[in-house]
Amino acid sequence: MDRSGHGVLTHGKNSEFQNELHESNRADVDMGEECKSSETSSPEKSREATESESDSWSGSASLVEKSAVEINGDECQAPPEIPLVNKYEMNVDSEQESQNLNTVSVDVLGPGVPVKDGKGLFMVPAVGMEFESEEHAYKCYSRYAVMDGFSIRKDFVNKSRVTGAVVSRRFTCYRQGYRPSKHTMNTRKPRKETRTGCLAHMTIAWQPYGKFRVTNFENKHNHEFVNPSTAHLLPSQKRLAFAEAVEFDLANRSGVDGVPKLGMGFKSEDHAYEFYNSYAGKVGFSVRKDYVNRSKIDGAVVSRRFTCFREGFRQKDKRDLNIKRPRKETRIGCLAQLVISRQSDGSYRVTNFEEKHNHELVAACRIRMLRSQKQLVAAQIAEGNAIEGHKIQLKLAYEVSCNLIGDCVDHEYDPVDQRSKLISKRTREMRDGEAEKIQQYFQSKKVKNPSFFYAIQLDADNQIANIFWTDAKMVMDYSDFGDVLCFDTTYRINEDCRLFSPFVGVNHHKQMVIFGAALLYDETVDSFKWLFQKFLEAMSGKKPKTILTDQDEIVSEAISSILPDINQRVCVWHVYQRALKQLSHMFIGSPPFVNDLLSCFFDHEEEEDFIASWNHMMALHGLWDNEWLNKIFETREQWAIAYKRHIFCADIKSVQLRGSFILNLKKYLKSDSDVLSFLKQLGKMVNDWHYKELEANYDMSQNMPKLMGDVILLKHARDAYTPRILELFQQEYETCLNIVVNQCIENGSLLEYKVSIYGQPREYTVSYNLSNNTVCCRCMKFEFIGVLCSHALKVLDYSNIRLLPSQYILKRWTREARV
Repeated sequence: MDRSGHGVLTHGKNSEFQNELHESNRADVDMGEECKSSETSSPEKSREATESESDSWSGSASLVEKSAVEINGDECQAPPEIPLVNKYEMNVDSEQESQNLNTVSVDVLGPGVPVKDGKGLFMVPAVGMEFESEEHAYKCYSRYAVMDGFSIRKDFVNKSRVTGAVVSRRFTCYRQGYRPSKHTMNTRKPRKETRTGCLAHMTIAWQPYGKFRVTNFENKHNHEFVNPSTAHLLPSQKRLAFAEAVEFDLANRSGVDGVPKLGMGFKSEDHAYEFYNSYAGKVGFSVRKDYVNRSKIDGAVVSRRFTCFREGFRQKDKRDLNIKRPRKETRIGCLAQLVISRQSDGSYRVTNFEEKHNHELVAACRIRMLRSQKQLVAAQIAEGNAIEGHKIQLKLAYEVSCNLIGDCVDHEYDPVDQRSKLISKRTREMRDGEAEKIQQYFQSKKVKNPSFFYAIQLDADNQIANIFWTDAKMVMDYSDFGDVLCFDTTYRINEDCRLFSPFVGVNHHKQMVIFGAALLYDETVDSFKWLFQKFLEAMSGKKPKTILTDQDEIVSEAISSILPDINQRVCVWHVYQRALKQLSHMFIGSPPFVNDLLSCFFDHEEEEDFIASWNHMMALHGLWDNEWLNKIFETREQWAIAYKRHIFCADIKSVQLRGSFILNLKKYLKSDSDVLSFLKQLGKMVNDWHYKELEANYDMSQNMPKLMGDVILLKHARDAYTPRILELFQQEYETCLNIVVNQCIENGSLLEYKVSIYGQPREYTVSYNLSNNTVCCRCMKFEFIGVLCSHALKVLDYSNIRLLPSQYILKRWTREARV
């Protein structure tokens, strides 16, 4: 066959085709809407046009052979009757014109007409069209299918028995044929039926001169097409996009910026995981190894999916009903993932990458808490970088917290307070060289951290008597949670110890926080007055609402002088610590005594219950003659939790019950120990506290606490409260389910309810004001702790209040307490 003129066009002929194509395109753009309506309302016309065009093509095969035109780099060829233009020569005037061209249906344009999609110009398949290779034919038909809204699959293939080369191939619609029924007989969860017997297909045959020609083309479908917005999800489109991405990766070495891309290659599965995990660490999420597909022959990984750790949902388990404290919910159906598949050369390439998450990402300072990122930390430790990693971690934590403070502390001060010298000599002596060590330590802290604050009081002999210090993080903690302040002088009862007095409180996770600390070598009223003055100076004059202290007249006098307007009460924890020392002989002879003592101090919020428990303990263990117990009982209104419940205490006693950090410092407070060891140990403990809060914040942002039921009020509380406070709130709500309303007295807008726990005689009076939506219970739990009691919740539920009133959600207990 003569091929001398094949694929060649004269300049004049080419110009003629160019003009015809531009005119055709303009006409198609102007008639875009008309074409769409014609496609839906007159399928018969379109079908007739297609059939007539196919007949004309089959009758002019010789013309096809002699005058083929090259499109898209020799991918496909077409007869001369169809105006063609190379994609590099086509001039698109504007993006709007390109969009209009894309809206034109390929069926309306007809077979053999060049159409431009988002990736360039391609030909609508037609009988007689020729391609350089089988792969070129597949790409052309695939792009046509995406434009129309269906996917294709490689179906029948006929290969030469001599050389094994493809002689003919049929590409069909992905809904061709029917699935055999025998495969779904014993399947518990049968796959969704996709095949509908569609007959649309394209058949190509090899020609003696090495190219492939379309010998049969059927464009009629028996099903609906997908929307253009979801066409990229079609299987054949995914395969085509993957092939193009691989070509791009080989040519451009993608991934140098650390971001995964479709088609990116890796030497091994582990290499792909390390790359994706590194990317996750930069973005702020953890990686989980999810689905894996292994070869049945050698067991090698064929494909693997790495997902976000919040992928999917936790399956319901019947055992969850009997679990008192279920695990936190972490999975929320995140779709972010990376899928890799093994290639013929043994390498792996990215076949799917989903970047978007449906949740907040983790802040940079908390990246090291992510499970998959801990492996990187372990590697650093193995390489000897543990110390440097710890420094970076602390630096990040302080940058997040301390940068928010600014210059809230006045640093233009002299640490040695010359104006407040004691008029007498200090009551405790220092070891030789101890004063110099203390000064050097605090001076170095000041140099490293300019926001560090410390003050020194001198005695009459110009010797150091007292030292107070704080830093920017402690000041910020006080600004957020300084409404309740506990001034701890527990170790004043130990004569062989230095007097270490920290200012402590409780944060929104019910964790201990420290606002400042002091080493006191003098225990007079003037020393404590100076200490409270310096504390207020460091905190910019902000006063607490409540201060809890030990039973000490000197401390009480100093507080009344410097902080006269705040609520003051004796800390029940300090009284309990004194009781343990005074009654230590009882622990040996009567083991149950500890439990009775603990219950008497901390378990009774009603005066009647407290007195009854006290009398029972005294009688059971024969303690009526104990002078110390009789003395503290006389002052019970100062420390017992059944009294002064109108004073807000932030439930700090429960935090102290979980463990006192002072116990861990006891050995460092001995007079014969080095003061620097104590200061350094204290610094480590404070850093541990800060890190625990970061962990709690991370868990709060990543895990959704489980509710005891699908209740609107509980959902509202979960969105507001921290998990620890939500747990306390749910306990109150659970109790409220067993409370009954016995009586309701109406007085205008004020309603007074009498409620009681079912089967118990004690009644509680709850007042509810309709005008301002306020509720008040006689037990005063909200005023004392800051969380509504079960009695008040019952009245709100009885009044059809389904959301927690905003005035009963204290900011200090919420997720936004730091905002």
